[in-house]
Amino acid sequence: MTTTFKTVGQKSKIYFLSLLTFIFLTLTACTKNDTNSKSEAQKTGETSASSDAKPADPPANFKHQTALVNGVNIHYVIGGQGEPLVLVHGFGQNWYMWNRLLPELSKHFTVIAPDLRGVGESEKPEGGYDKKTMATDIHELVKKLGYNKINLAGHDIGLMVAYAYAAQYGNEVKKVALMDALLPGIEPVWSQVSASAWWFGFFAWPASGDIVTGKEKEFLTDFWPVVGHVKNPFTPEETAEFIRAYSVKDGAKSSFKWFANFPQDGKDNLVFAKTKLKMPLLAMGGEYFAAAFLKDHSKLVAENVTESKIAGSGHWLVQENTAQVQKDLLAFFLAK
Repeated sequence: MTTTFKTVGQKSKIYFLSLLTFIFLTLTACTKNDTNSKSEAQKTGETSASSDAKPADPPANFKHQTALVNGVNIHYVIGGQGEPLVLVHGFGQNWYMWNRLLPELSKHFTVIAPDLRGVGESEKPEGGYDKKTMATDIHELVKKLGYNKINLAGHDIGLMVAYAYAAQYGNEVKKVALMDALLPGIEPVWSQVSASAWWFGFFAWPASGDIVTGKEKEFLTDFWPVVGHVKNPFTPEETAEFIRAYSVKDGAKSSFKWFANFPQDGKDNLVFAKTKLKMPLLAMGGEYFAAAFLKDHSKLVAENVTESKIAGSGHWLVQENTAQVQKDLLAFFLAK
């Protein structure tokens, strides 16, 4: 595993230099050519994501809703029947990351897929981006919907929020799936991965939001392949929706605060980890990303851990191997 992290570290330096070059060139190009590019778009009929673009539609048996919880308005989609299953997205995506899975999951569960505070149609306050608070957002949403006990899955930043939820409200979580990320402060893996993941530092940099604002499409389409494995895993509809969600006013800037709060998350997680999770936990990692460490990492904070390695997948599990993710999530959550 050490060799793997060294390799990732070397690549990350290249990515970081490439990113700085990309930012410089993008800023220069946008400054010089903004008027011309708008004119060309009008001529060719091309459109780009904007804050007033219409949000993507969920499957027919789902609906968009918004609830005021924990002092913020949280947008979510809900549909299906049966016990509640809450799905929490990560960075670079929004609730729509689950869209491929919603039809099948909704046959077995009432599925709730929120937008985290800071992105899409959810509110973007100045603070509250530590995962303990963000988990409380989701918990209050669950309570407002009338549920006392849930199944829970989180990917990327959503993994961190799902863990904070399970750690704070353990008696209210039947099962939890942690998908392809890691927990701030939980060593030894946290230091190894965070040292090689250049984007952790860039996203946490206070100026990063201003740099990316207005260039969300260029930024996201450049970033997604960095941690992916399958080429072009997103459909055009997924690409458009994810870009739109981060192009909403303050979307990019607020979502970067998820990363700026990692130091506080690390402190909170060290306290949480003193009491290991008791509920069944599924550690689901992509073959080319978190599968190398996620099972052992999860065992540091939970007693009952099983593993799912998603074959041929990088970080974007749901899109890179939809069939296996769906199969393994259903097997885990439906098992008695």
